[in-house]
Amino acid sequence: MSASPDYSHFVKTDAEGRSRIDLAIDGITCAACLGDIETAMKRLPGVMNARLNLTSHRLAVTFEADRIAAGGLANALEAIGYRAYPYEQRQVEADEAARFSLLLKCLGVAVFAAMNIMLLSISIWSGEGASMPPETRDFFHFLSALIALPAAAYAGQPFYGSAWTALRQGRLNMDVPITIGVILALGLSVYETWTHAPHAYFDSAIMLLAFLLAGRVMDQAMRRKTRAAAGNLAALKGENALRFTPDAAEGEESLVLTPVAALAEGDRVLVRAGERAPADGVVESGASAVDESAITGETLGKPVGVGDNIYAGSVNGDGALTVRVTAAGHSALIDEAARLIDAASAARSGYVLLADRVSQLYAPVVHLAALATGLTWYFLLGASAHDALVIAISVLIITCPCALALAVPAVQAMASGAFFRSGLFLNDAAGLEKLGEVDHVIFDKTGTLTLPEPRVVNSAEIAPDLLELAGRLAHSSSHPLAIALARAARGSAPLPDARETPGLGVAAPYGDGDALLGSASFCDVESPGGDADASAIFVRMGERWGRLLIRQTLRPDAVRVVSLLRDKGLRIGILSGDRAEAVAPVARELNVEEWRGGLKPAEKIAVIDELNAKRAKVLMVGDGLNDAPALAAAYASLSPIDAVHLTQTQADAVFLGEKLAPVAAALSVARRARALMRQNLALAIGYNAIAVPVAMAGHASPLFAALAMSGSSILVTLNALRLRGPGKGVTLLLRDAKGASGGPQRPAGLRGSAVAPSA
Repeated sequence: MSASPDYSHFVKTDAEGRSRIDLAIDGITCAACLGDIETAMKRLPGVMNARLNLTSHRLAVTFEADRIAAGGLANALEAIGYRAYPYEQRQVEADEAARFSLLLKCLGVAVFAAMNIMLLSISIWSGEGASMPPETRDFFHFLSALIALPAAAYAGQPFYGSAWTALRQGRLNMDVPITIGVILALGLSVYETWTHAPHAYFDSAIMLLAFLLAGRVMDQAMRRKTRAAAGNLAALKGENALRFTPDAAEGEESLVLTPVAALAEGDRVLVRAGERAPADGVVESGASAVDESAITGETLGKPVGVGDNIYAGSVNGDGALTVRVTAAGHSALIDEAARLIDAASAARSGYVLLADRVSQLYAPVVHLAALATGLTWYFLLGASAHDALVIAISVLIITCPCALALAVPAVQAMASGAFFRSGLFLNDAAGLEKLGEVDHVIFDKTGTLTLPEPRVVNSAEIAPDLLELAGRLAHSSSHPLAIALARAARGSAPLPDARETPGLGVAAPYGDGDALLGSASFCDVESPGGDADASAIFVRMGERWGRLLIRQTLRPDAVRVVSLLRDKGLRIGILSGDRAEAVAPVARELNVEEWRGGLKPAEKIAVIDELNAKRAKVLMVGDGLNDAPALAAAYASLSPIDAVHLTQTQADAVFLGEKLAPVAAALSVARRARALMRQNLALAIGYNAIAVPVAMAGHASPLFAALAMSGSSILVTLNALRLRGPGKGVTLLLRDAKGASGGPQRPAGLRGSAVAPSA
């Protein structure tokens, strides 16, 4: 046995002491390979879990390093016919490009040969029973053989190599019957040509290869496009950053070009105009506008100043920013998004598991069916050995379950891409099915229907100089209201010598006296009262003063999204832990008649359990720690990407950005994906239900079998390609850069009722 390679450098250890390695696998051709690989891994001592991603051919193995080495995992895979090596994005992409290039070349050869052989076959068919002499027919068969044999030898490489590897390891995969069918068809055709028989089947063998290769090229292209999402995210981070480092000689800070991978939390970096932010962080100085379209999907530039968050991959506008790193390495938002993409494509829904099980049973069943058919025709029905063999070949070809193997994964790959383009990431592939069945949507209020951070809502009513002064004072306070105020007055510098009285306010010398920011009593003004749903902070300079109202504001498109969901026949409700007085205006603005405020987590669960008992399919959308139990209790769940980690892990999917449109997109994509999965399964099963009996009855030639089998595979792939986006209405909503920020809108025919009794 060969020595085990040393892959210890690529092993990661989690908080519980378990080891994990990601391996790239060569030699995967079908869903049946998935079962072979995962089963072989789980049989090894010390392996705790193994999950293969059919989209990226990435195998994640969790194991006990003291019982088995990482190199031993690769040796075990090699023993069953698969090459394994540490998963590195660039190497995998290079190998993938090489495989795709080979498939394209094989397809070109097969199509060219098939076209020429079909021309010769048409001449033979048209000459049957007419004046074509046997010598001419034999000559056309000979020309077909000269074209078909070398073409099949080259174009069939992806199938022959896989089949030989499987047989050598004592197992079967989907390429074994394809290879046997092609070789038998070619061998029988050569025999027929040599013995001057009237029929040959070169066209059947080459057409089979051409259609199978076309299906694999389409599937490969679709998977590469979906898989590129995570790679594109990783590429946004860049390779180097300008980090501030103390200069002992000068006594000041200097800038050092540092690899992004070496950045740590607390480092300070300079992001110049036009550069991408190298890590997640908080702006310490400077003001600019950043393009976060690649991160959050927001197409408008986002103004940022001191105290604002900035994400890795964001493109800085025209101002230099000094940023203190808050999340670097694999903790950044980009890496979290990439992790979710990989987790979603690796997970398998109920439909996928069903198709996988059927595909694994395929190889032994189809061989037995072909053998039984041939023997029945020869021994029981009196057919000649030649005719019995032709019928057996037809059965072998026509029963290939490529359409069934592609039916669900093709749709799932397209759905993952549609989710990503809509600013969504699946945590669990089963969530795709659940989201497609939802009939109730329950929203949390704070941080879900509203933006997670409070904002100043009346800044236009405040004199510009007072607003600027308030913002400068706010930079010297850690109070949540002051932070919101500092965000409203972007780019202003803190006032020197500011002093904070905790819980009351901030004062700083300004002009001939002190400028004040804080409560009404601190600023010595009389509060006018009112606005129970907003918090007030006061600013005073001499005899002039102003009141700034700060509250949670609705997400910019919340009104439109809720209206769209209601128009789709979904029932809408709000369950919030916030006080009823704060929930009421939000419910009015969204035209949600049934809502409840002041709920504890157990009370939210009780409402959801009541709906579950009525067989409702409830989608819970929430972001807070108190929402995690409700998300777990609901049939399906969504949360924003900035939700607490526990809430994210409970959600079936998370969404990016300030807008609520991804929620509508999730439901739209899931409904369409669910419908397409069912259609594809129906097409694949219907095809086999009709085609197999026809072939067994001897009414399908090898050419017809090749066309029928390959056509069904291409049909389900093309059907999956229909899922390119969330649908016209939702796409327009996602593309609307300005969103909706106006008052309540009630379109004609608006319908929908509540999910919970009013508070």
